[in-house]
Amino acid sequence: MHLSNKTDIFLFFIKGDKRSSNLKKNVIYSFFIKILSIGISLILVPMTIDFVNPMQYGIWLTISSIVAWFSFFDIGFTNGLRNKLAEALASNNIVLAKKYISTTYAILSCIFIVLMFISILSIPHLNLVKLLNIDISLESDVQLTLILVVCHFCITFVLKIINFILLARQQPAISSLIDLIGQTLSLFAIFLLKNWILEGSLFILGLALCIPPIIVLIISTIYIFTKPYKNLRPSVHSVDLSYTKDLLGLGIKFFIIQIAAIIQFQTSNIIIARFYSMEDVTIYNISYKYFGVIYMTFMIMLQPFWSAVTDAYYKNDFNWIKNAIRRYCHIALGLILLGGLMLIFSEYAYQLWLGKNKIDIPNSVSVWTYIYYCTTMLGAIFVYFVNGIGALKIQFISSLISPFIFLLTTILMCRVLHWGIYSVLIASIIANFNGIILAPLQYYKIISKANVKNIWKS
Repeated sequence: MHLSNKTDIFLFFIKGDKRSSNLKKNVIYSFFIKILSIGISLILVPMTIDFVNPMQYGIWLTISSIVAWFSFFDIGFTNGLRNKLAEALASNNIVLAKKYISTTYAILSCIFIVLMFISILSIPHLNLVKLLNIDISLESDVQLTLILVVCHFCITFVLKIINFILLARQQPAISSLIDLIGQTLSLFAIFLLKNWILEGSLFILGLALCIPPIIVLIISTIYIFTKPYKNLRPSVHSVDLSYTKDLLGLGIKFFIIQIAAIIQFQTSNIIIARFYSMEDVTIYNISYKYFGVIYMTFMIMLQPFWSAVTDAYYKNDFNWIKNAIRRYCHIALGLILLGGLMLIFSEYAYQLWLGKNKIDIPNSVSVWTYIYYCTTMLGAIFVYFVNGIGALKIQFISSLISPFIFLLTTILMCRVLHWGIYSVLIASIIANFNGIILAPLQYYKIISKANVKNIWKS
């Protein structure tokens, strides 16, 4: 399947084999769904800030970051399920696929139910005033909100297994649609509360953002396992703990990699809250969401690639992989140019989005956020390839080092050099050496098959 450079991206969407056709169809559907999702998330920011205030919104973001650490307890099961399920379905082994699904539901349900109850009992004993650097008058509201977010996270984590099943089936568009419906209902809830309640609070904000997605996930899971994927419906009889090792074979590596990602991405808000202020958390996240539009747009297109690579590599279709990588690089470069225009007009865009003179976003934060997303976007192509074929050893080793690089670099820039909040972004770029350098090199070594040592393929 040879495509000329001039018609490469155009033909990408109109020609190809069954795998390519399915990938493109999901890219197109996901694109329109995610455009709506991005629009809603952008509308939610000023609406949420108006409902509470910039400081309380910063607290909300910080609480969400802390609770995201609970994904440690996934131990890599969901990503292990995604790869193993894709392999089982590629060989048309429905019985094995059902065992993988049932076992994952059983184990994660036990883990997160226990975690939820331990957290509910522990949170009242935490010194949140000192931990989050907040006023003592906010402590009770923050405590209730933290309990709510923990419960939401634990329940959602189990319910979102359905999304990984859809991803393994190379149907990310349906997964995105489920998220969009929940997001839309949350937006509607905030809109109603903003007009009905004179003064917003963190807890009420939490209810509006947490309850609708859970309801949507419950309904979606019941429907999917009743109708289209009835043959994959989990059952107690299909739970087989002997398959735990299969799920964790790759899963434990994904788990360590996930820990590194959480330390790098979810501690940013906590670091800014501790070293700067809650208002700075809001500033950082506004720039992050603004430039995140190009990244989210790209990830819409990249999402089906992971499981498609698993299928292609399993069937030794290396030409398909090389062509897909080349196309994704072209698309990424196009979005980087678009991001450059967003950077040039960022000051006007912030005012249009949030309102004039509401929040001032420093140019340094915008510039480094743009650079961060450019490097992350290009690296993601090769990281998804590596994840898809399960060659995780190099990424695994890198993930043991990168959190320390991130934390040490951040502390140096914030506490010693006294740089601004953009220090977190510079540290993130430096710590992403795997995506920027090692993953592309690993792809080249594996695809070229030239003197490939075991470490590149393991």
